[in-house]
Amino acid sequence: MGFLQRQLLSELDALERGALRRRLRTIDSAHGPRIAYQGRSMLMLSSNNYLGLASHPALIRAAAAASEKFGTGAGASRLIAGNLSVLSDLEARLAEFKGVEAALVFGSGYLANLGTIPALAGPQDAILSDELNHASLIDGCRLARAPVMVYRHCDLDHLKAMLEGARGARRRIIVTDSVFSMDGDLAPLADIVELARRHQAAVMIDEAHAVGVLGPHGAGLASALNLEREIDIHMGTLSKALGSYGAYVAGTRTLIDWLINRARSFIFTTGLPPASAAAAIAAIDLIRSEPERLRRLWDNGCYLSQGLKAAGFRLGATATPILPVIVGQARPALDLAEALIRRDVFVLAIRPPTVPEGTARLRVTPIADHTRADLDQALAAFAAAGREAGLIQR
Repeated sequence: MGFLQRQLLSELDALERGALRRRLRTIDSAHGPRIAYQGRSMLMLSSNNYLGLASHPALIRAAAAASEKFGTGAGASRLIAGNLSVLSDLEARLAEFKGVEAALVFGSGYLANLGTIPALAGPQDAILSDELNHASLIDGCRLARAPVMVYRHCDLDHLKAMLEGARGARRRIIVTDSVFSMDGDLAPLADIVELARRHQAAVMIDEAHAVGVLGPHGAGLASALNLEREIDIHMGTLSKALGSYGAYVAGTRTLIDWLINRARSFIFTTGLPPASAAAAIAAIDLIRSEPERLRRLWDNGCYLSQGLKAAGFRLGATATPILPVIVGQARPALDLAEALIRRDVFVLAIRPPTVPEGTARLRVTPIADHTRADLDQALAAFAAAGREAGLIQR
């Protein structure tokens, strides 16, 4: 065994001892309210498929038709020969959906953030980033080679002080999730915009977990607050509530033209597969034509939240259907997740470094298509698993 392998094995063993080692779990079905796992039918409560669109027949038909017309791949980067018309159609639809001038599609949310932030900020600039931002935002900030000032989570006074301390920067960019994916809470977006106005700063928001969940027709938090034109950079994904794959950045035509010329993760990446683009277009149409999906998602979230609290579980301060069941340490969180899987409820533990030390949790996410019977089954399983793991007494 080589030196590198011995080192890696030793470090993997350390992760194992700390209950922090990660493993892949193989699912044998489409994502929906129930999945096939290890030969059993299980309730899915660990998905970002909030509206149940990942297996919707309309998205499948759209993806199949696009594959028939365009093939399975774009064949090249967009600037060479991969600018398929279905991608341009998606961008026009996204711009309309978000209420802005233009949009640009990326291969994933991670690629969008890794490409956009360094394209906009450099050594003469300053980035102000919420401490609980998604890893892709953090990594995009690091790649920018600009000074990064991390403000306390949703702390407007701290953000204001940092803006004042960065007066000498050529460009100041406030970067934040709109919905924080592990806690389900919201950025104080209206107040951030007001601070940005006063200090001549730009605002970039990541709406990955807001699109399809918040706002009129699910257009996100900026739309819910009528701030579409006040946000300089809108980023969002096609892979969560929209049930497809990929991501976008939206804003002014000038912004999009700049990213086409400077965002390396766009320039040097093959275009999005046509099936993914067509499925995302179908998803936007469905969200607009079936607003009851959003209502069912929120109803299911409220019902599940009330039931979990009544059973004795501690939930974080969420403002969305993302329900963080706070356990604390990693090992008990793993034990609770395994006890739930034994009871045919698929929900996994989230541990450091994804969340801060001492806040390991189960991130519970209902789907719009879950029935009340599904949720009652889940609550019964949680109560029994919580008692077995010693986390609740009832």
